[in-house]
Amino acid sequence: MSAVDWLGGEAFTAFGQHIKWSDMIGNIIGLIALALGWRRSIWTWPAQFASGVILLVAFASAHLSGSAGKQIVVMAVASWGWLQWTRGRQQAQDGSIAVRFATWRERGALAAGAAVGTLAVGGLFTLYPSLSWDPWPDAYIFVGTLVAMYAQARGMVEFWFAWLLVDLVGVPLNFANGFAFSGFVYVIYGALVLWGMRDWWLRSRASAQPSLEGAAA
Repeated sequence: MSAVDWLGGEAFTAFGQHIKWSDMIGNIIGLIALALGWRRSIWTWPAQFASGVILLVAFASAHLSGSAGKQIVVMAVASWGWLQWTRGRQQAQDGSIAVRFATWRERGALAAGAAVGTLAVGGLFTLYPSLSWDPWPDAYIFVGTLVAMYAQARGMVEFWFAWLLVDLVGVPLNFANGFAFSGFVYVIYGALVLWGMRDWWLRSRASAQPSLEGAAA
């Protein structure tokens, strides 16, 4: 049995749901990646890349071409995010990744990009039904994930809000498509997102406060 066949096989059954190895392992690594993002660790990006590789196998074996294609883009964005955080690692005074709120112009650009991207991808999935079983929810999650990762790479607190909006659709969609472990993990994502959002929010406010004259920077 090849590694691909093993990953596509069933790990166990719980509450009538068949859990695949690829679905379980890929999402556990995804959870680790999100936790590393909360800690502003640069290792969040290799973890997201690894998660993308394994989930690509999961969705491809289930013939969910749209979701599988999303993982390829996620892997590309994870590579770009690694470069962004490597170059900007010394932006914060403590040597960690600097975080901030986006400007209103940036927020508008993120919202517009998400709307236009969802319409474009959803339209593509509708024209070619073989790409996705649920064209519009899948397009929403696809584009929302990319928006969240882009905002994360730029150190924007809004990246957590984007992940929260993805979660709202991701939970029912994954359960409906037979990826019960993904649906369960999305619930945990929600808790981590709220936790991470609070941490980044507080850090962005602290970094925005001016240093007292004569005080050490």
